[in-house]
Amino acid sequence: MTLQQLRYIIEVANRGSMNEAAKRLFISQPSLSNAIKDLEEELRITIFERTNKGISLSKAGAEFLGYARQVIEQAELLENRYLGAKPAPQHFSVSTQHYAFAVNAFVQLVLEHGQDEYELALRETKTHEIIQDVKSQRSEIGILYINEFNAKVITRLLRDANLKFTSLFTAKAHIFVSVNNPLARHPVVTIDQLDDYPYLHFEQGEYNSFHFSEEILSTLSHKKSIKVNDRATLFNLLIGLNGYTISTGVLSADLNGNEIIPVPLASEETLHVGWISHQNAALSKLAVAYVEALERAIAVE
Repeated sequence: MTLQQLRYIIEVANRGSMNEAAKRLFISQPSLSNAIKDLEEELRITIFERTNKGISLSKAGAEFLGYARQVIEQAELLENRYLGAKPAPQHFSVSTQHYAFAVNAFVQLVLEHGQDEYELALRETKTHEIIQDVKSQRSEIGILYINEFNAKVITRLLRDANLKFTSLFTAKAHIFVSVNNPLARHPVVTIDQLDDYPYLHFEQGEYNSFHFSEEILSTLSHKKSIKVNDRATLFNLLIGLNGYTISTGVLSADLNGNEIIPVPLASEETLHVGWISHQNAALSKLAVAYVEALERAIAVE
């Protein structure tokens, strides 16, 4: 086993493609495939599962990748310290539901740990895709919520993907509305009071089950309903149409201004918001730093 082979594994996992990784590494695809195959035979594990749809990390491969990243990080520290080598570009990806605190934490991560070169990714995406991204190591960390309604389905998917859920905070249901919305003047709003306002919620695509909804109380019917794909559009519609969405109540004025506010919703529903990662894979240095930034962002809100 060599450091070069470990770097190959990391690059293939980052790209999700043997061909793309070979281009980035400036070697031929057969050479890359053979190097990885040799390592798998040496270790007697399957790191990447190969199908006609492409490649994906196996359970053993996800665990191995965590250790490989740690070894390469330590090797680069030695090279930088004693050989004056240029720091390698940093890599880190997170997939998340549409939470402002996740963006705040990402900003802090870049400000505190960004070098001259880095390749980072923040994916605000659909619930099912978050789980798949972390399962395939497209993202090292995913952020989503679990509550009484979706727990059975989400927990089963996490277990099957060999992922674990770590809680960040627990929240009661709130609505987000424009400061000019009549509901903004209420200390608490009821479900019935929402009836005449447009309900805004995030599109879940192919996996459009109630259990994958980013908003709780997803089985409620609405006279007016609009699906959106991104947070900026949703906030624009909150303001332009006096709409509302249902969320945690955690909102960042720094990123979103003061035109949107949370209002408590009269409901017994509770959300457990947290991050997911591979069961047995050690987190990279940037992943650990991002989790710490998440915890600080939550404490501030």
